[in-house]
Parts: sequence; structure tokens; C-alpha cells
Amino acid sequence: MTDDPLFLVADVGGTNTRVALARGRRILPDTVHRYGNRDFANLAPLLTQYCEDHGRETPDGACVAVAGPVSGGRAELTNLDWSIDTARLIRCTGARRAAILNDLQAQGHALGHLSDSDCLTIVDAPVRDDAARLVIGVGTGFNAAPVHLTHAGRFVPPSEAGHANMPVRTEAELRLCTFVSTTHGFPSVEDVLSGRGLEQIYRWLASEAGSEDELLASEIMGRIDSDPRANAAVQQFVRILGTVAGNLALIHLPLGGIYLVGGVARAMAPHLSPMGFDTAFRDKGRFAGFMSNFPVFLIADDFAALTGCAAHLVDFPD
Repeated sequence: MTDDPLFLVADVGGTNTRVALARGRRILPDTVHRYGNRDFANLAPLLTQYCEDHGRETPDGACVAVAGPVSGGRAELTNLDWSIDTARLIRCTGARRAAILNDLQAQGHALGHLSDSDCLTIVDAPVRDDAARLVIGVGTGFNAAPVHLTHAGRFVPPSEAGHANMPVRTEAELRLCTFVSTTHGFPSVEDVLSGRGLEQIYRWLASEAGSEDELLASEIMGRIDSDPRANAAVQQFVRILGTVAGNLALIHLPLGGIYLVGGVARAMAPHLSPMGFDTAFRDKGRFAGFMSNFPVFLIADDFAALTGCAAHLVDFPD
């Protein structure tokens, strides 16, 4: 028995939604369930289904992390035609209070509440515990959010960094930028740094060779050792990720660490160092030496956003 409050927490991605119960900041492992978003018309019936599947006492609070902008207690998902607000969240869960976070905000609230084994070092550098941190999410979409420690508590402002222009450092990247522009009308970071972004890079490389070949992201990752084009696509992806992460580091100065999260980031983990992430990250001309001040980690915990939702409810009880 525990006096810790019971929370219902959910991480809503573009493809799947993970839902769980938590006691305080601790996720209850046997309550974690993953649902395919395409099986539901919106988030409310999905959460209603979860409550029916895991009928327990009424939660004290509910918090969902969504892959999209949040404003005024309402969220619109970027890559899914769904919306949710706190009033509907309370109705469908029966919770006494509710909160909605951007998914990267939830990841930011999870930092410091995850096990050391779930935090893998990608670029080694000293960590300043009192400094800002930065969470970069690479999955169905792309986003980033700074994490600030203030006297009033942790502050993780929302962001839509994936919709900024993709960077161009080489002639090849300029051709990729033009290819993306022709397809989508605007070459955003998310158009190359996401699951579909990897697929787009592969299509671009195929077009450069006069081919119309296409592969799914999972197929590309599975052919890295046997398909030179798949290998080149992943290498291009890693280098652009390093460039973007370096740009964001200079903007936010996260001397407390940069944390890569998301399914695509985890899939890329074994290839980041061999394929030049660190080199691209530090490639900032006269600021190359300064870039050695930023440690980069990868969060291996697939349920970190759930922990972040629970931590937010604990830290902000009103």
C-alpha cells in the first residue's frame, strides 16, 4: 500500500499511443498498454477503452503527452487528425484533474527520474547540473524542447522545431533540399529527420541514380550492411541530425546535456558514432572547440514520456 496518488498517463505518437497507470512518479509496469492509433477515431475513445481494459480505482490525475502543439489546455496532433482538451480528458478517464503536454515537454520532465542504464552516452563532455538541458525527439516526427530548472520548478516550454527549414551545408544537401521542396513545397527539418524523412532521403538517392526505388524506414535500417544506398541514406540522416543538434545547442546552450529520444533515434544509436554524428555536431567553424562543452546522450527508455507525465503531475499538483 502507498499514499502516492494514482495517475493515468499516456504518450500519444503519430502511429501508436502508450497508456499506463503510475503511483507518483513510478510507472506500474503491468499496466502499460500500446494501442494502434488507426483503430480509434480520436484519443478519448482510446483512453475510454484503456479504462475498461484496466479497471481500477479512479485516478487522482491524468496527463497525456501529444506529438503536436498545446495551447490553453488543448492539443492538436501534428501528424494525426486528433485533438484533445483537459475537459474531455477528465470526462473519459474520470480523473479529478488533468494536464496536456507536448511530447517533448513530457520527455523533459522525465529527465532525472530515469535509471542510469537508460541514458547512453553519445558525445562525452562534462555535465553542469545547474544548466539548461535540451531534449531532441526523432520518431514519426521531429521536435526539440529546452529544459530549465527555476525556483518555481522545472520549466519546459513547448516548441515545434521540426518545422524550421532543413540546414544546407553541402551541394548534395542543396540537391536534397530541392528534392524535398518539389515534393512538399517546403523543406523542413522533419521532412528529413523522421521515419518518413529517412525514406525520403533514400528516394532522393535513388533519383540521383535515375531510379524510382522506395523502401520503408524499417527496410532501410535492415539493409545497412547489404545495400550501399541504404547505408548512404542512414549516413546522410546521421550527418544532418548532427548538424541540427549542433545548431540547437548553440541556440539553447544546454550545458546540462542534450538528450536524444524517440524510436528513430534509438534505431540510429549504433550508427551515430561510426557515421559521423560527432563530426557534424562540432562542425561550426571557429565555434568547433566550444561545441565540446555539450554532452549528448540517448534515452533508451521507450516509456520515458510516461514517467515525465507522472512527474509533471507530482511537481505541479494544482
